[in-house]
Amino acid sequence: MSTTTLKRQIVRIDEALCNGCGACVSPCAEGAIQVIDGKARVVRDELCDGAGFCLGVCPTGALTIEVREAAEFDHEAADAHAASHKEYIPQSCFRCGANEDAVPLVPVRTAGTSTWVCTRCLPALIHG
Repeated sequence: MSTTTLKRQIVRIDEALCNGCGACVSPCAEGAIQVIDGKARVVRDELCDGAGFCLGVCPTGALTIEVREAAEFDHEAADAHAASHKEYIPQSCFRCGANEDAVPLVPVRTAGTSTWVCTRCLPALIHG
């Protein structure tokens, strides 16, 4: 476990806003986010790279990026943790229903909701 701390970007989860849906778990490639006792949590600071791929899919806006003192991101620890703790919650395209196992999905906000769209349906959203 990393002992070096520095000021850096890291995911912050507002427990009051989190509904425990787990939508943020899959986008976290490092496995830093888990649902524990009904709330999403960053399990260890050194596992969070601060990239924020989880932010766009939170339906309640509970996730943000903050800059604070945190353990330095540890690639080796994140890889080892992700390999042993990855919770896979498959998502589907909100337009066609295609599963992420069949087609790449990207997070999107539409009509005030955070959801997923597949790369086949994305051009129609962009170009109308």
